[in-house]
Amino acid sequence: MEKLIESLRTEDTYQIGFLLGKQAKKGEVYCLLGDLGVGKTVFTQGFAKGIGIEEPVSSPTFTIIQEYEEGRIPFYHFDVYRISDIEEMDEIGYEEYFYGKGVCLIEWSNLIEEILPENITTITIEKDLSKGFDYRNICIQTK
Repeated sequence: MEKLIESLRTEDTYQIGFLLGKQAKKGEVYCLLGDLGVGKTVFTQGFAKGIGIEEPVSSPTFTIIQEYEEGRIPFYHFDVYRISDIEEMDEIGYEEYFYGKGVCLIEWSNLIEEILPENITTITIEKDLSKGFDYRNICIQTK
């Protein structure tokens, strides 16, 4: 299933993330794709808020994963941009997260496609500057 949503402002991107976070269930894996500066962190902040995370959420670029336990379900936020070898994911025990008691959101998931579960939701955020600086196309695909 594929759904295309237009985001006209940063607040829209946040709200789309929030609504998906409210619906997120234990064991789900969300893959977040988009160029640098496209709004992945804003989307993720909304997603976390939808799960009930109150603490500030930032991109775990240098730590690979941030764990948030205080929401209605645990939230595991991955940023695999700096992964140089898939074995690094083994070292952090990715399977415990992907198949565990929480929900995962993975930025730059295309870099670890070979280890992703079969059933994922992919969110792709793209700019379209011809429609304005803050305009985004957000495509949500579930398989």
